[in-house]
Amino acid sequence: MFKVLLIDDEPGAIEGMQMWINWQELGFEVCGTCNNGMEGLQMIQDLGPDLVVTDVNMPLMDGLMMIEAWQKVESKPVRFAIISGYSEFEYAQRSMRFGVNHYLLKPVIPEEAEEELREIHQELLDDSAQQSLTRIASYEEIVSLIKKLLNKQLIEESGHSLLSKVSADKEEWNFCLIQTEPSSFAELRGKAASVLEQEDRAYLVDLDMNSFGIVYGYDGCANGESSPCRIMQKLKHLYSPYRLFWATGAGESTLLRIERCYHTAKEAISYQFYDQADHRMILFKNIRNKPFHYHYDQVQLMEGMITAVTLLDKSGFQKAVESAASSFREMLIAPEIVKKVAIHMLYRIIEIVREASDVQAESLIEKYRLSRNSGSLLTLNDVMGDLLSCGVECIDWLLSEQLKQSQGIIHAINSYIREHFAECLSIKKLAEVFYLHPVYLGQLLMKKNGISFHELLHDLRVEEAVRLLGENRLKNSEIAEQVGYSHYSQFLKQFEARKHMSPNEYKKTMF
Repeated sequence: MFKVLLIDDEPGAIEGMQMWINWQELGFEVCGTCNNGMEGLQMIQDLGPDLVVTDVNMPLMDGLMMIEAWQKVESKPVRFAIISGYSEFEYAQRSMRFGVNHYLLKPVIPEEAEEELREIHQELLDDSAQQSLTRIASYEEIVSLIKKLLNKQLIEESGHSLLSKVSADKEEWNFCLIQTEPSSFAELRGKAASVLEQEDRAYLVDLDMNSFGIVYGYDGCANGESSPCRIMQKLKHLYSPYRLFWATGAGESTLLRIERCYHTAKEAISYQFYDQADHRMILFKNIRNKPFHYHYDQVQLMEGMITAVTLLDKSGFQKAVESAASSFREMLIAPEIVKKVAIHMLYRIIEIVREASDVQAESLIEKYRLSRNSGSLLTLNDVMGDLLSCGVECIDWLLSEQLKQSQGIIHAINSYIREHFAECLSIKKLAEVFYLHPVYLGQLLMKKNGISFHELLHDLRVEEAVRLLGENRLKNSEIAEQVGYSHYSQFLKQFEARKHMSPNEYKKTMF
């Protein structure tokens, strides 16, 4: 819909044109009316119409003087149509000097006027299409030159002049780098392109796979009303459902130094590895004095995790991973170092599983896609989360496998306990006999028997004591010693806990 301004000092002329001509059907919207050229000149400036339909003979400033005055200070192309009577035909002829070749005769006949307006509307459509093509060509040329700057390629003098001219339109320039996941790249790029269509001096630049940049110019300090802030706020709203990293570099006073902005934006975006806030943009100015560290002593970290997996200690493993994550964050270890450490640990843990099953090890490698840790959208939480999940799954699998293998040996262990319960038997000694880790052996007995090793030991001793009490040939202290207690008080405590009475009281119930 094109905007039209109506100017005529004749009473009722404007009202008649509004009443008898269907402007909307012709593709026009009347944006304003006035009755002299002086006022019309100001309204053209304020309203920015695409077409001005004006009378010629008016007070203060006639229509032709108004057209001449506008064309001297023209800031936007405007088409004019002259309204004149037959006796004023010479005005129409004079208007040709100003490029005006459309006129309506008084009295205005709606059918004739509409035919003329249709022709004007088509011309405006053609002009708009041509301007759009010109803008697109200019835009693509500028983007092409920006890419050359980013790639440190030489630019011809004409290209240098064009960028200098564009650069002069804004006081400062910067680069916003956006990294996306492959599945959402096209959609997010399209949303950015849509937003930039409404902005002046903002360009979309395709970079490596799954990343693009926004080159933008602005005047003065970037505040809440500035162009870059407005662009980023719009994009933040549109991007809220998606996973992405984005950052801006250090601003430069000229577009010709946009490569520096790009490299500082690349430096800033790597800090989103530690920044867990949703869709918060990293600003280079906020991280410029926070350098990453590239040295990290891995020995203690690795030994703690490997030991926990070997002992099948999930709680210990979780604490080791959390401790490592806290250390990485506190020391601000470079993301690439953290990823390498995590990958190395994942392989070390999976190799423990490989000793029992190559198939299971390969399955874990495929599941956790270890190469993914080289991706660009990973955070510390992602990396350490994968490490924790993999370690816990390995421990669970190893426990399961050992349980399967131990179904036969558990009978032998229980038989051994029943044969030797009266001796100085401990879980450590039992583990040495059967070549098992004490922690694992304790867990195994608990799962199989439903009670701990010590509870089983005391049950067997008290059970034997009851049998000996029934024979009524030994003293209580002798029975305590024979079933394995070096101190009578220990025997008494365990007996009463199970029988809810003393050995003497129990003996009375038997005789």
